[in-house]
Amino acid sequence: MANKKQKSNNWKFPKKVFFVFFGCLIILFGRYCYLALSPTVNGHDIQQFASNRNTVSKTLIAKRGTIYDMEGDVLAHNVTSYTIIAYLDESRSSGSKINYVKDIEGTAKALAEVLETDASSIQERLQKGKDEDKYQVELGLAGKNITELKKDEIVALNLPGIDFTETYKRYYPNGDFASYILGYAKTNEKVSKSGKVTTTIDGELGIEAKFDNILKGTDGYQKYQQDRFGYKIPDTAEERIDAIDGSNIYLTLDSNIQRFTETEVKAIDEKYEPDWAIISVMDAKTGDILASASTPSFNPNTRDITNYENLLVSNAFEPGSTMKIYTYMCAIEKGTYNGTDTFKSGSIDIADATIRDWNNTGFGTITYDKGFEYSSNVGVSSMINKFIDKNDLKECFNKYGFGKTTGIDLAREASGKLGFKYPVEVANAAFGQGINTTVVQHLKALSIIANDGKALTPHIVSKIVNPNTGKTTYKRKVEKSEAVVSQSTIDQIKDLMYDVVNSEDNLATGRRYKIDGFEVIGKTGTAQIASEKGGYLKGDNAYIYSFAGMFPKDDPEIIIYAAVKRPNVGTSIMLSDAVTNLMKNIAKYKGMFTTTNTNSNVTSLTLKSYINKNLTEVKKELEASNIKTVVIGDGDKIINQYPNQGEKILSYDKVFLITNGGQNKMPDLNGYSRSEVINLMEALGYKYEIEGYGYVKEQSIEPGALVNDSTVKIKLEEKYDVDNLEQ
Repeated sequence: MANKKQKSNNWKFPKKVFFVFFGCLIILFGRYCYLALSPTVNGHDIQQFASNRNTVSKTLIAKRGTIYDMEGDVLAHNVTSYTIIAYLDESRSSGSKINYVKDIEGTAKALAEVLETDASSIQERLQKGKDEDKYQVELGLAGKNITELKKDEIVALNLPGIDFTETYKRYYPNGDFASYILGYAKTNEKVSKSGKVTTTIDGELGIEAKFDNILKGTDGYQKYQQDRFGYKIPDTAEERIDAIDGSNIYLTLDSNIQRFTETEVKAIDEKYEPDWAIISVMDAKTGDILASASTPSFNPNTRDITNYENLLVSNAFEPGSTMKIYTYMCAIEKGTYNGTDTFKSGSIDIADATIRDWNNTGFGTITYDKGFEYSSNVGVSSMINKFIDKNDLKECFNKYGFGKTTGIDLAREASGKLGFKYPVEVANAAFGQGINTTVVQHLKALSIIANDGKALTPHIVSKIVNPNTGKTTYKRKVEKSEAVVSQSTIDQIKDLMYDVVNSEDNLATGRRYKIDGFEVIGKTGTAQIASEKGGYLKGDNAYIYSFAGMFPKDDPEIIIYAAVKRPNVGTSIMLSDAVTNLMKNIAKYKGMFTTTNTNSNVTSLTLKSYINKNLTEVKKELEASNIKTVVIGDGDKIINQYPNQGEKILSYDKVFLITNGGQNKMPDLNGYSRSEVINLMEALGYKYEIEGYGYVKEQSIEPGALVNDSTVKIKLEEKYDVDNLEQ
């Protein structure tokens, strides 16, 4: 009986376990039925939840438009870069295929060799991610911004678990070339409230900023279902709206002229260390900005920016005597100007102030025409109330485009200031002090003279093209105003500007800008710099030196405005050297002067190779084209030449012909310019040192003496008496 009772008790425990287990099954089955049949679980749409878990939404990034020069050369464009992703989760593998980083040490070594970095740092990142059970990791800076070539190298390694995310960045292939025109665009990351990171490229300066919306385009998106390995599930619905790429912008810049201009501005910066300098070139017939270079500059790729203002449009400054062009033009147009009338130069009292000429002593009693040529402050000031009044001057300045924006297609254009009211302010404004103007305003005002009294609107954008359709959505039109001054006025002001540059009078202020045969016309400017404490800065170099001009006189093709602030020398020699070099290079490049040009005595020639040819025959050939030859040595065969084959020269240029006899003898350098000396010394292979600027005055080795391994010491001096030129 006892055994039977004990046996019954032994079966009670398994029965209890069975019922508990069975009860759990019932609960689980009920829960399963609830999940399967109910549209919501705990207030959540379970079908939507599953869909969201497997749905991938991708932004299809629109390609930012490319910026080109006028010939279609790329100035700014997008480049693709990649970030390396290392998958560490073993669940990514399927069957025998490994889709994660299994061999951490081997993978790190292979990547480090391609990335040229330390393998231990990569291995440490991979191992740390593995230990922390991360699904994927990045490799830090070493794994970011990978180029297409580097990516291809890594792909060729066939490393399991290594993948890439694709990004874009803005790239400027020419570095600091036209940087303030182009500006820059920067890659930015924006995080939404849901934590989603969106990468955009945003323009922040120059053309990139002004036309940001046009360049940016419109992003698209893609939505599809993925499996647990991240692959698209076949035969599932997909939503897709393709991105619309940004438009391409073609600028009016001519890259060759821009390079010439950049070279001259950089030379000014290196030699004379100014606060700033700018040279801008405009097509006199269209208003197209062909070049604009300034210093300090910056590289848009690295954004080493010290100044965010574009000197072409955003920097308003007191221009000085270049404004005398417009004061004289105003008086001539009014019909009251008489250039043969005389005045006593030196100083003039206006109200309680005394205005003096730039040399303080004046030039005696001279005509008003000579006053323009000599850049007399007294002369132009005394014109007020004699030929024109305050209202006439302000009206003319406004009519010529000063005191308001030009409408150029660049951001942050300043309007300048024409705030003169009292008699001394009016007199100062007449010679460009006490008012503020911009470089682009001067270019527009000069276009009036180049176009028979009609002003051109400056442009920097030539056309805009939609890459999706190939259609041109914008094309620059030549915008020419009605005549603001008469043809007779233009003819007279051209004559005055011609004498400034081409007069034989040593007191003419623009003689350093003269180039034989070019018929350059222009006006120099030397402006005092306003002090933040009031008044003007003091010192030999406390000026803004400028030049406003064009060529050729009768039918101008090129307009140039140049200015430099506070160079380390107290003259404008650096500006005249730069501008004349630039004008020569532009003329050669554009083929402005040919043997068929009856309006000029300048001829153009593309040099052939004269090496190994007879000296007499080559000289005869070059001199027939009015090209000057300089023979070095006493041989009869040419062994070297400068300039080289294929280079264009004009009739004012020298061609150095180095012969096979006496090539170690020192040539006579008297009167050679700095650039000519450098070119000749380099061609001869002589060691040399140059002191000063201008033209050769002394040389340490006498003409005809043997040079051997000696260093030639050369001294230069100004061609003109600096004390008798405008300061």
